[in-house]
Amino acid sequence: MNHKLIVLCALAFGATLPTLAQQRFVIERDMPGVSTLTPEQLRDASRNSNKVLHDLGPDIQWVHSYVAGDKIYCIYNAPSEALIREHAKRAGLPANRITAVAAVIDPTTAR
Repeated sequence: MNHKLIVLCALAFGATLPTLAQQRFVIERDMPGVSTLTPEQLRDASRNSNKVLHDLGPDIQWVHSYVAGDKIYCIYNAPSEALIREHAKRAGLPANRITAVAAVIDPTTAR
């Protein structure tokens, strides 16, 4: 089966194709008081981030974030750290530490 046909079949069934050279990153954002934000404030921050992501195009994806203490830990897929920094700049968010993920493990890794 040729490559183009596989891609067309995958798209027809709603599959998403990964962007070439995508990497997963953990972004640490120092944001004093962030754990006291209201659900509405978190919603508004998410909307702002989503707008910037839309403007930057499909090469960057926000997977999810953890609000913990005075920090937010975000998981992103992107081809480069530079694109993540551009998102942070445009969204008005800190990006104090950006670390490329080397591996993902969970309880099933022990099997």
